[in-house]
Amino acid sequence: MSKKKICLIIVLTALISSFLTVAALVNLAGLGKESAGDLLRFFGVKRMIESRYVNEVNSTSLIDGAINGMVQSLGDPHSIYMKSSMYKTLKEHTSGAFGGIGVTMGFKDDKVTIISVLEGTPGERSGLKAGDEILSVDGTPVTEYQSEEVAMHIRGEAGTKVKLMIHREGSEDTEYTLERDIIKVPSVKGKMLEGSKMGYIRIASFGENTGEEFKSEYAALEKAGMQGLIVDLRQNPGGLITSCVEVADMLVPKGNIVSVVQRDGSREEYDSSLEKAKYPLVVLIDGNSASASEILAGALQDREAATLVGTKSYGKGSVQVVVPLFHDDGLKLTIAKYYTPNGRCIDGIGIEPDVTVNFTEDSREDTQLNMAKEVLQGKMSQL
Repeated sequence: MSKKKICLIIVLTALISSFLTVAALVNLAGLGKESAGDLLRFFGVKRMIESRYVNEVNSTSLIDGAINGMVQSLGDPHSIYMKSSMYKTLKEHTSGAFGGIGVTMGFKDDKVTIISVLEGTPGERSGLKAGDEILSVDGTPVTEYQSEEVAMHIRGEAGTKVKLMIHREGSEDTEYTLERDIIKVPSVKGKMLEGSKMGYIRIASFGENTGEEFKSEYAALEKAGMQGLIVDLRQNPGGLITSCVEVADMLVPKGNIVSVVQRDGSREEYDSSLEKAKYPLVVLIDGNSASASEILAGALQDREAATLVGTKSYGKGSVQVVVPLFHDDGLKLTIAKYYTPNGRCIDGIGIEPDVTVNFTEDSREDTQLNMAKEVLQGKMSQL
């Protein structure tokens, strides 16, 4: 028998086998003709590779690659397929303590940018700053990863080192070597502003304990005689929507806080039970205030419960869910968008402050905080 005939038989066998597989799946799942055609293409290519590729292939690796390709085709930097090692790292991170360098990142315009640097972490000690762009991790350009994969490669066992190539506006690209550490940082800190009756609470992120931490700091400021409050959400990358709602329930007057809307139009409403705002309120935001911090700022602005001071926020108005799959792998997928009480979807847009004040790094004073004090003083004087 000629080689040509042998090749033809192999191809026909692969196609018939794929067709029978697809037919069974279509019948089982009740899919339409279009889906059947797509599945036929998929299994036909898979069988062709398995039977004809020059080297032996691993079937699981092919499926991993196919799933990864499907997720990447969404063009959504917040949706990502995680192989078992990456999924394990994510679970360790969300469980509380984890090995890292203490920075949070944003993914926009095909760039990986540091949004915030937590106090007392390797990132702060090495001199990393918000606004720095990460070009590579351990010599691998970030363009070779999906956006959120970058964070997974930066995290690792405490005591190990990671090298980051950093681009900073106005400076030459510089490589930083950082030693990972266990990152355990309280998300909320409060104080009375010196020589005033103004309370100040900084929320660094919205973690599992943020609601309780905020409640504790808020109560301490009340005991200290607070008559007005500044909430600082600058460089806050967001976090858990449930924790955000817990904080909002202490600041937003009774009514809607946020609506989470899925593709089919189904809505999940989060409402505040607070009868009345207790104190005049000013909220600080900037270009690195994202996600849950934008939910809080947007709700307070729409409900006219606070004056927003600073610069336009980041613009992440989507909600992700992490789903475990079948081989200790997982899928992080955007499933909904959130809307402020006035029906605004700020995804890719951001929130404009009521009073715009640019932050100048080389200034000795925090001009945004100074304006927040001025605005709050005016509100307090009207009481």
